[in-house]
Amino acid sequence: MAKALMIQGTGSGVGKSLVVTALCRIFKDMGVDVAPFKAQNMALNAYVTREGGEIGVAQALQAFAAGIEPEIDMNPILLKPSGESGVQIVIHGKAYKTMKARGYYGLKHRANNAVRSSFKRLSKSHALIIIEGAGSPAEINLMKDDIVNMAMARYANAPVLLVGDIDKGGVFASFYGTVELLKDSTNRTVHHTKAGETLCVPLIRGRLRDADYIKAFIVNKFRGDLDLLKPGLKMIEDKTNRPVIGVIPYMNNIGLPEEDGAYMEEIQNSKFKTQNSELEIQNSKLKIQNSGSGNQDPIKIVVVKLPYISNFTDFDPFYYEPDVELFYSNNPLDIEHADIVMIPGTKNTVDALLFLKQTGLHESIKRAYAKGTQVIGICGGYQILGKRLHNPYGVEGRIKTLDGIGILPIKTVFQKEKITAQVEAGIVPGAGFGFQGFEDIRLKGYEIHHGISTGDIGVFRLRRVPNIKGFDTLDGSKNKNCFGTYLHGIFDNDEFRRAILNNIRIKKGLKPLKHTFRYAQAKDRAIDRFADSVKQHLDVEYIKRLIGV
Repeated sequence: MAKALMIQGTGSGVGKSLVVTALCRIFKDMGVDVAPFKAQNMALNAYVTREGGEIGVAQALQAFAAGIEPEIDMNPILLKPSGESGVQIVIHGKAYKTMKARGYYGLKHRANNAVRSSFKRLSKSHALIIIEGAGSPAEINLMKDDIVNMAMARYANAPVLLVGDIDKGGVFASFYGTVELLKDSTNRTVHHTKAGETLCVPLIRGRLRDADYIKAFIVNKFRGDLDLLKPGLKMIEDKTNRPVIGVIPYMNNIGLPEEDGAYMEEIQNSKFKTQNSELEIQNSKLKIQNSGSGNQDPIKIVVVKLPYISNFTDFDPFYYEPDVELFYSNNPLDIEHADIVMIPGTKNTVDALLFLKQTGLHESIKRAYAKGTQVIGICGGYQILGKRLHNPYGVEGRIKTLDGIGILPIKTVFQKEKITAQVEAGIVPGAGFGFQGFEDIRLKGYEIHHGISTGDIGVFRLRRVPNIKGFDTLDGSKNKNCFGTYLHGIFDNDEFRRAILNNIRIKKGLKPLKHTFRYAQAKDRAIDRFADSVKQHLDVEYIKRLIGV
């Protein structure tokens, strides 16, 4: 059975996900067979594994950091907010049902079984499991229903490192309060098996208190004079009898997404550009080699900020491009004066379309299209750009039919079953992208959608993985300067992304760029840089002794 280490936080957005990512890379580089695990994740960013199951994008990134293929057992429960209809529950990679929070708590025993079976399988395949918690373990109103924090630490017998975000303020109070609240926790349980079902009953004596699992603290996102902080570190150690084993500096724009909420706050102001020197130098060289003449306006990409936007990591590769300015906006002027308008995926396409109509932004999108702006829809955005949406089974709420924006000649019917698959794709000859060599590009991506679109379909030819039948499915629709597709991750493909941008450069009278960066390599280097910084500021030897590696 694998050894286990757990990373919990004093709250959401304190950096748990990235600390786990860094530790996965650190132990992988030591030659340890390590895997990530998060019992339950709430996120609108999902990744599709090779077996066709959904997990949180954060767990996929952690798996890549560990040098292994993401799999559904790394995130057995995924919760995807779906507007007024509640939360879609994904169990072992497959959509189970959509329900309100109160209804989900009734699934506690089923969820526990899913979590424990996944952890057991993962533990048999790897030497070390690094477990990520969710939110705070000291939410006293939720402790009795916990399956992701201390319940998981107890089940895995995992020592806990508690991460706090000092940049938010109150980190010492958060450390102290978490430990004190968990000293009196009544969430101690013992597990019996009856008729094949795991049951949880209170245990009054004979177990460690939840606070006893917390072995040390990690201060995250520190900026300032460390000498001024040291007295506080000593005082919190004295008050809790637990060491602070690391002070990780604030790293601005490291090029890796954290949790959904924190990341969206950062990108909403459109200022995100990777700042590390390596990319700065690389981009400067590209600009010098390819600019042709003087300073030039960047290609302006506007991602329309929809309610319940999902898989916004689709657009991350553009942040690295030397000639691009990408931002999220609901401002009509931004949309109508962009070079490219992106309509992203959303967990509730009908609600997103209603939002666009209520705000008048659908007219801004149509005006942008009419003036020749490149308009691109991904997944839900693709559906929104069509003629009509049909919702016969109530998958997308109560509205049964709704007219789309009407640019693409398709209609979409939302089915009960969701399509989730990794995909290999080619561009259909004659699709009309208008860029030399475009049709020879081979693509990889993934699908996550309930809707089935029909009409003038045929931009991409797909092969769902695994599938021995070859490229037998058509995807995507195009109408002049607008196209849509179900393929998430399509812009991760370097040649395709650069070809789209070079089309715009040609329209603007600029020379195409002959070179581009490799996004997968850039992301891997970003993981390395962050892991190196964490390793430099964290007592890794303490962690190795703690878990016996």
